Amino acid sequence: MQRYFLQLSYKGTRYHGWQVQANAQSVQSVLDAALEKLLRVSTPTIGCGRTDTGVHALDFYAHFDCVKPEVAEDPDFIYHLNCVLPEDIAVSKLHKMIPEAHARFDALSRTYRYDMTFVKNPFLKDRAMLLRKNLDVEAMKNACALLFEYSDFGCFSKNLTQVKTNICRIMEARWIEEEDRLHFLIQADRFLRNMVRAIVGTMLDVGRGKITLDDMRRIIEEKNRSAAGASVPAGGLYLLHVAYPPEIFSV
Repeated sequence: MQRYFLQLSYKGTRYHGWQVQANAQSVQSVLDAALEKLLRVSTPTIGCGRTDTGVHALDFYAHFDCVKPEVAEDPDFIYHLNCVLPEDIAVSKLHKMIPEAHARFDALSRTYRYDMTFVKNPFLKDRAMLLRKNLDVEAMKNACALLFEYSDFGCFSKNLTQVKTNICRIMEARWIEEEDRLHFLIQADRFLRNMVRAIVGTMLDVGRGKITLDDMRRIIEEKNRSAAGASVPAGGLYLLHVAYPPEIFSV
């Protein structure tokens, strides 16, 4: 039995997130069905994380096990798999892994980007949040610095989630300005459910003058989700990159 990593991207608009759900279409269920159709055997995958409904991924990993040699030997395996998959899911690479490699637990960090636009653009529907250009971006950049002072981000987590800890190590957080666009980039060793969208919503409140930096500090320290800003729409969020230790690829 050989373990493989699939590297893929998807537009999440039509899907209820990555993970298989009983009564809704997910990216995982579509990928599993495509692998089963191609390999003629049930081939469940395990993803590098769980994206919410409507969230996109530019770089996502999922692992699966298979005994069939044609997976690694067929140079057209990815081409055939993409032919079975719908247009909004695309596999880019197949990696042969060590047996213990795990797409979720071996990830060292994940990087997300949230996209916003100041100009209405029909081609950005479900892909970027439309905003008025009345933000104090410098204040929002200062709010980024606060994130590095803390590790418990329970205030930005969806309520009633089954997690053992709210501790996350922020490695990077910054705002990127373009003429008519604004992006928020954040990297951490792990993320809580809905965390990025809640952080963006809270920092937008800073940019609109609704709360101060001291207010944001108090929100983080109180660990109360209802005190933080509203979650921004899912369509602007992208899983941008997942980092792994190179030794798990050493087959």
